[in-house]
This record gives sequence, structure tokens and C-alpha cells, in this order.
Amino acid sequence: MNSEPRAVVLGEHCAMAQAQPNIALIKYWGKRDAALNLPVVGSISITLDALWTRTRVSFEPGLEQDRVSLNGRSDAAEAKRVSACLDLLRQRAGVNWRAAVDSRNNFPTAAGLASSASGFAALIHAGDSALGLNLDDAEKSVLARRCSGSAARSIFGGYVEWAHGKLADGTDSVASPLLEAAAWPLRVAVAITSTAAKEVGSSEGMRRTAQTSPFQSAWIDSQEADLNAARSAILARDFAALAAISEYSCLKMHALALAAQPGLLYWNGASVECMRRVRALRGQGVPVFFTVDAGPQVKAVCEPQAIEQVKSALREIPGVLDVVETGLGAGSRKLTEAEFVSRDAPTSSGGSDADRSGIDSASPVAGHSASPAPTLTRHRGEAE
Repeated sequence: MNSEPRAVVLGEHCAMAQAQPNIALIKYWGKRDAALNLPVVGSISITLDALWTRTRVSFEPGLEQDRVSLNGRSDAAEAKRVSACLDLLRQRAGVNWRAAVDSRNNFPTAAGLASSASGFAALIHAGDSALGLNLDDAEKSVLARRCSGSAARSIFGGYVEWAHGKLADGTDSVASPLLEAAAWPLRVAVAITSTAAKEVGSSEGMRRTAQTSPFQSAWIDSQEADLNAARSAILARDFAALAAISEYSCLKMHALALAAQPGLLYWNGASVECMRRVRALRGQGVPVFFTVDAGPQVKAVCEPQAIEQVKSALREIPGVLDVVETGLGAGSRKLTEAEFVSRDAPTSSGGSDADRSGIDSASPVAGHSASPAPTLTRHRGEAE
């Protein structure tokens, strides 16, 4: 599913875009080239709908340096990442203009909900449009990957596969759509068990795992079989098969990280109880499975008729702060000024779930302040 080739331009070199986070069903963990963000394994993900990042990029020739607003403030380390990402676009356009960047989320950041994936996908889409490059989605995916690995997948909607590639320059490590969201509209209940940033970011976690975990080679060697099984399950709409391979990949990734030195423990007690509850529900015949990225949030993926039962069960667990419902959404796309400042997501081909998600402008769990505009949040680490 291709996104719009251009975002709406508000000035000669200004544009806005939105992207949604994605959650990997077959996990990405480990890099073969850290500088280019080339993964050691391929991955398969689903792009969410009700959660979003919105970014405005305005290239202003008079600026002496990039001005980056993330979470309402300028963080030097994060601004450096944003500037490096913009440099890729400036190089393509043959300009050296600095830019003003305003990025905002409607969900917790750096806590295992893929804020960097949606953040850098939105940045690439808006920056591409502001400079008039008109890159196709594959090119945007490659550039987004350079900024944050899993951002390559958030360029696309629905079910997405990111190839690990074999070329040294990474030009074949690109994401592509497997199935549109509307073709198999599963639902996701996200159990928020913490809003704190994780202690060890994904990039550092991957580096530590590759250097010290005794299971690294087995992880790499078994990934192709997992990808084949998940791809077949998705194309056949086989929920039971997708549930089995997704939970297997999730637990295998965390076992890999737990075996690092020192071990990486991204879960908390509520995370474990959520996983146990999901398995109990499935034992009772409820079509649901869990997946957990490098963070404490548990995503319960289910068939549409089961979503209310799944949300209710997760809300009963001590330590669960909130349960956010979302469907599957579209890839990165253009925004108007009205959409950029709106609380809700623009309607996409996946359908908007903002009104049903439990995300509200006054909710601290969702990452909002009490004002109508979403709170600005900072991007840290990567999704899986």
C-alpha cells in the first residue's frame, strides 16, 4: 500500500506528515552494520492506527542550525539524531538549509511503543515533501531505516516485511507491504504498564546482546524459518498459526536479551501477568496472542470480536495503568494544518480508532497535557 507521494506544503519549503508506530510480530534484534542500521535478521510487523507521531519540517535558509522541538524542549542528543536524518535529505536535494522541526506523539515515548519508528518515518516523509524530492516509498523506507531501523516499516501500513538484505551499502535492506490492513483487520489491545523511559535503549541492548549473548547465532540461524511461517500465516489469514509463531519469536528475542551480560530485562511484573492472562484467554478459546518489544508494554493481538473481552481481562491486572485499543493503520502520509493540530488521527485506509482508543487530551498515560494540542515527546532508542 503506497502512501501519498507528497505532504501538503505550507510554504516553499515547509510540510507536515504523520506516521504510526509498528509492532514486530517476527522481531528485529541485532545489527550487521550499526552505522547504516542494517539488521542481522529480517522482520515482519503490523502498523498501528490510533497511535501516531506528527511532524512539521520547515527548511529556512536563514537558520544557522537545525531547531528541533521534541517534548517542548531541545535535547542535544536527540537533536543530533534528527539533524543527521535531515542531512540525508539535504544531500539528496543538494541544499544546506537548516530546518525547524516540531514533532509530537499521542502515546508514551521510549517505553516500548516504537516512538522512534513513527517519529523518523514522519520526519522523512515531511522532509521529503518540504524539499520537493518526491521519493517513492521504497526510497523513503531506506532513508527512514538509516535514522532508526524499524522506521523503515512505518513508511508502510498494514502488514509489512523488512528484508535484512545482503549488500554492504544496505540498498536491499528495505521494507515492503505484505497485506493491506483492511484485508485482515485484526485489533490490538496495548496494556500500558509503565510510562517511564526504558533504562537501556534498544540500540545499546542490541550491541550488548550481539557481543555477549550465547544465543546470538541460533537467533540468526532460525529467523528465516520464522519469517516464512509468519508470511504464510498472514497471506492465508491463519490466526492460530500467526499466534504461535509471533509468541515464539517474542519469547525467543527476550531470551536472547536476558542471556546478555549483564542481562536485559525489559519486562516488569505486570508485563508477565499480562502474558499469562493472554495465554489463559487463548486456552479458553479466545483468539488472542501477545507480543512484547524492548519495553514493558504488552500488545495483545486478537480477532475483532474478542477485543472487548481482551481489554477487560487486561484491565483487571494489578499494575496495568491503561489499556489502549487500536486497529491496523496506514503508512506515513500528508497532513493539513488542521490535521496537524487536531487531537485525532486523520481517517486512513485502515480506519481511525482515535475515538475508541482511550487516548484523551487530559490523559498522562497517553502522553498528553491538558491542552488540546498533543504533548511534544522525545524519541529514544528503536522499536523491534
